Amino acid sequence: MASFIIEGGCHLNGEITPQGAKNEALQIICATLLTPEEVIIENIPDILDINNLIALLSDMGVKTKRVSENTWSFKADEVNLDYLQTPEFFKKSSSLRGSVMIIGPLVARFGQAILPKPGGDKIGRRRLDTHFLGIQKLGADFKYDSVQQLYSITAKKLKGTYMLLDEASVTGTANIIMAAVLAEGETTIYNAACEPYLQQLCKMLVQMGANISGIASNLIRIEGVKELGGTTHRILPDMIEIGSFIGMAAMTSSELTIKDVSYDNLGIIPETFRRLGIKVERKGDDIYIPKQKDYTIDTFIDGSILTIADAPWPGLTPDLISVLLVVATQARGSVLIHQKMFESRLFFVDKLIDMGAQIILCDPHRATVIGTGKRPMRATTMTSPDIRAGIALLIAAMCADGKSVIHNIDQIDRGYQNIDVRLNQLGANIMRMDQ
Repeated sequence: MASFIIEGGCHLNGEITPQGAKNEALQIICATLLTPEEVIIENIPDILDINNLIALLSDMGVKTKRVSENTWSFKADEVNLDYLQTPEFFKKSSSLRGSVMIIGPLVARFGQAILPKPGGDKIGRRRLDTHFLGIQKLGADFKYDSVQQLYSITAKKLKGTYMLLDEASVTGTANIIMAAVLAEGETTIYNAACEPYLQQLCKMLVQMGANISGIASNLIRIEGVKELGGTTHRILPDMIEIGSFIGMAAMTSSELTIKDVSYDNLGIIPETFRRLGIKVERKGDDIYIPKQKDYTIDTFIDGSILTIADAPWPGLTPDLISVLLVVATQARGSVLIHQKMFESRLFFVDKLIDMGAQIILCDPHRATVIGTGKRPMRATTMTSPDIRAGIALLIAAMCADGKSVIHNIDQIDRGYQNIDVRLNQLGANIMRMDQ
C-alpha cells in the first residue's frame, strides 16, 4: 500500500492543466462496445480506474491501442462473450465501479451481459436499480444471484418505450441510453441526468449514427438505429480536478492559473467557491486564482448561515463536497455542508478534526464547519477512504504545520493523474513511498 508524505506550508505558483474527465471517460470507453468499427478517444486520463477499464475491455477481446500519451484507439469487432463467464472477469469487473456501464452496450449489441456486483468507493450505498429497471423496460430479462452476487441480463430484442426514472442517476442514464440507441423504435427517458459528461456521451453516439434529441435536458428521446459506426471524440477537462485545484490554491494562499477548463461546462462550481470567499477569475477559458491572505464565507441575504448542498445537474456535483468542506475550515465564518447522496462520505471529517478543524458532524449527511480563518492545521497520519476524501485530506496536509502521512493513496490514484508530480512542479513537497 503506497503512501504520501507531505511537507505542509508550501505555496504553489504557476499554471496547471486539468486531466481529462474520469467520469466521462468511463462512459465513453464503455460505449466503444456498441460498434465493430474503430473509435478514437482523445484526452483520456492516465489513472487507475480508467486503465483498469481499458485492460478489462482488452481482456474481453476489444482491440485497444495507445495512439499517444492520452489518446487511445478501440475496436470491438471480435468481442469474446465467453470471457464474461470466467473467474478472471468476475474478479476484475467486481473491483471496478465503472464496469457496470458495459451492461447497456453488451445487451444492446449482443443480447446478453453478466456482471458481478461492482465495487469502488466505500461511501455508502450506491444502488443499481435504475440501471436494471431501465434496461428491463426495454425488454431485457434480469436475474440476480444473491449467493454469487452476480447480475445476469439477456434480451432477444430490445424495444423502445417510455420510462420515468426513479432517480436522475448519471451512470444509470448512460447505461439506458447506450442500450436504447440500438433498440427498435422510440425510447423516451424522463428525469434523465443531464450532466456535461452525459451530454458528451450523447454527442459521441450521434456522431456514430445514433438518433438522440433533448441532449442537455432531462427529457431524452432516442430513435433506435440498426448499427453504429466509428468516430473520434475528445473528453472534457475534469471539473472535479479543477475544483480541487481551486481549493488547493485557496488553502495554501497560492497564485495559480488553471488552463483550458471548458469554463462553460463548469456550471455553478466557480460561484460556489466564490461564496466561500475565494476569488475565482475567468480569463478566456482559463481560471486565475490570485494569492489571498484570507477568505470569508458568505451568508444568505437574511444573514443566516450558508448551506452548500449537492444536487443533480445543474446543481452542485457531489464529488466536490469533500473539497468544499476542507476549504471551508480555513475560511472565516460558518457553513453547513449537506451531502445528500452518500451516507458515508462525510466520515473522513474526524481526521480533519484531529488536525484542528472546527467541524460538527450533525449526522451521516450533514456537517457544520466553523471557519476560524487561516491558521496552520496539525500534521497527522491518516488513511484515504475514497477518491474525493483522499484529495481533501491531501489539501489539508498541504496547509498543515509539519509532515503528514496519507496511506492507501491508491484511492487518490484512481481519480487523479500523477497528482504528486504535477503539484511538486508548482512548489508542493509531496513524496511518494511505495510499500
